[in-house]
Amino acid sequence: MTENQRYPAAIVVLHWLIAALIVSAFALGTVMTDMRISPTKLQYYSYHKWLGVTVLGLVAIRLLTRLFTHAPTYPASMSAWQAKAADAAHVFLYVLMFAVPLSGYFYTSAAGYPVVYLGLVQLPTFIAPDPALKSSLKELHELLTNVILAVVVLHVLAALKHQFIDKDGLLRRMTLNK
Repeated sequence: MTENQRYPAAIVVLHWLIAALIVSAFALGTVMTDMRISPTKLQYYSYHKWLGVTVLGLVAIRLLTRLFTHAPTYPASMSAWQAKAADAAHVFLYVLMFAVPLSGYFYTSAAGYPVVYLGLVQLPTFIAPDPALKSSLKELHELLTNVILAVVVLHVLAALKHQFIDKDGLLRRMTLNK
């Protein structure tokens, strides 16, 4: 596989770091919402927010690098409809990677709680406390979280299909191995 058929190392690292953070935030969100109120639950909410803010920042960096870096070519064996579907899925993933943390951030603000990144930096509040809006934003955050979960599962399944069924080397585009 040539260099123009692979993503640069920085993009590969960002991809996998963002993926790990999203999985971590999802797992933590699932655990914390089922807990009774306790100091541990409140700490998990802080960690969850920190993960979301970190994802948001890294996705912004990833998008900027992506705007200035051409994606590697798809394998010649990949059909036109698959390439279009992959491009659409990637755009949708970017939208969701912004929408999920932003909806959580706005939900937190509407609930009347500040977001204090890493317990050190209080981030700005864009929405005043509002119980009705809080409820709507909570539902939106949960819906978007479920949608991104479904799209990520499809993304992984497509990558595995290309790796093990098509054997076209598509997955190597996003690895550091030569």
